[in-house]
Amino acid sequence: MAEDKVKNKVIRFGVIGCGLMGKEFASAVARWCHLTDVNFEPQIIAICDANSAASAWFVRAVPSVKYVYVDYKDMLANTEVDAIYCAVPHNLHEQIYIDIISAGKHLLGEKPFGIDKEANERILQTIADHPQVIVRCSSEFPFYPGAMHITKWVKEGRFGRIIEVEAGFWHSSDLDPSKPINWKRRIATNGEYGCMGDLGLHVLHLPLRFGWQPQSVRALLNKIVEERPDGQGGMAPCETWDNAILACDVLTETQQFPMILSTKRIAPGHANTWFIRIQGTEFSAEFTTKNPKQVASLPYVPGGTQAWHVADVPYHSAYGTITGGIFEFGFSDSILQMWAAFCDELVNGREGMLQPFQCALPEEAAGSHDLFTAALESNRSGDTIRLY
Repeated sequence: MAEDKVKNKVIRFGVIGCGLMGKEFASAVARWCHLTDVNFEPQIIAICDANSAASAWFVRAVPSVKYVYVDYKDMLANTEVDAIYCAVPHNLHEQIYIDIISAGKHLLGEKPFGIDKEANERILQTIADHPQVIVRCSSEFPFYPGAMHITKWVKEGRFGRIIEVEAGFWHSSDLDPSKPINWKRRIATNGEYGCMGDLGLHVLHLPLRFGWQPQSVRALLNKIVEERPDGQGGMAPCETWDNAILACDVLTETQQFPMILSTKRIAPGHANTWFIRIQGTEFSAEFTTKNPKQVASLPYVPGGTQAWHVADVPYHSAYGTITGGIFEFGFSDSILQMWAAFCDELVNGREGMLQPFQCALPEEAAGSHDLFTAALESNRSGDTIRLY
């Protein structure tokens, strides 16, 4: 008699915000069979969005959906829902995240975890008041195999004394001045951080995970397109920052080094480029999603040759997949891996995870708020601002 297959633990999800990223999550769930040797799987049973057209896509495309809501509080009252994915504008984070956590639902939320530092602090207090609830922040790029190599090399201490770190996330779609204005261009919905709030935790995820908390920052913030079509035949002012360059000073227990962080909505030629570069006295390395199949490294022995080595990275991900190693990893793969990490922690606990890399932590989101708040002050004053 054939041995019965062990069933995966099903986590019943609700989705609040059925836009682009909500659809990406639903697509990741549909691809769950792509993963091998996991003991968990998500199932989307409830959705909530004020836009009926967005909800209709889920009803049509996701057969597991049983409940459709307009008011998210009705979803939170549903005892069948175990966890929530929430993707809403930044001004809605504070109240909705607090309500989700207070209802005892596990949460994977979008960055920046509050429109400003005060909102973030209130979310953190709610997390502290409900320690049984697992709360994580969406950040998928560190799950690229090339980025995983960087993480492994940092943990192994390969770099020697670090000379400099650079990390960034760059877009180019806003280069077109005819692109209509959206909520990310308004302080009331996006917040004063501008591009930093929307892109910055992606950039900071790995540096903060490595313990590289900036001690000071000198910020250069730039507003390039001053107004955009308002969709009604007129023009509306763009209130938020397009691009940000942050020059930071990092101090650890053993060394001090500069770190340059950049978030750009207007970076010509870069559709969706995330990168990290680390230069060290014994080893240097860099990875960019612009070349997702390659990672560059430079080992150095005093007196030896200084030569960069560029190697193809096999499709070797945090969680095993059916994909062969000769194929390249992509954005949808990174989202699937991130969701696997979140579900893994929900089912197996921190110590029992099938692999060690967690999703972005609330403490890391808080570190980003510390930096962005200081960056706004630096830009206003023209001074270098100390964080700690």
